[in-house]
Amino acid sequence: MSYELCFTEQYNRRALRFIKRHPELKKQYLKTLQLLELNPHHPSLRVHSLQGKLKQLHSVSINMPYRITLELLIHNEQIILINVGSHDTVY
Repeated sequence: MSYELCFTEQYNRRALRFIKRHPELKKQYLKTLQLLELNPHHPSLRVHSLQGKLKQLHSVSINMPYRITLELLIHNEQIILINVGSHDTVY
C-alpha cells in the first residue's frame, strides 16, 4: 500500500531553501520521502509523535541532525508535510 504525500506551498518553499543550503543531503532527503510514501512505519525513518505545542505532529529523520515534521493522517492514507530542517529549526 502506498501513501499520498501532500506538499503544501509553504513546505515546498522550506524544502527548496533546505536543499539549497544542504545540497549534500538531497539524495538522503529524496530517499526519505520515497520511503515515507511506501511505508511510514519503516524503522529507519524513526517516526515519533511530538509533544508540547507540536503535539499534533510527527517527526521523521532524514539523518541524525535533520528532520521532517509532518501531520500523519494514516486513516486517510495521506501524509501532509509541514517543515524540513535541523533538529533545532523544526522543533
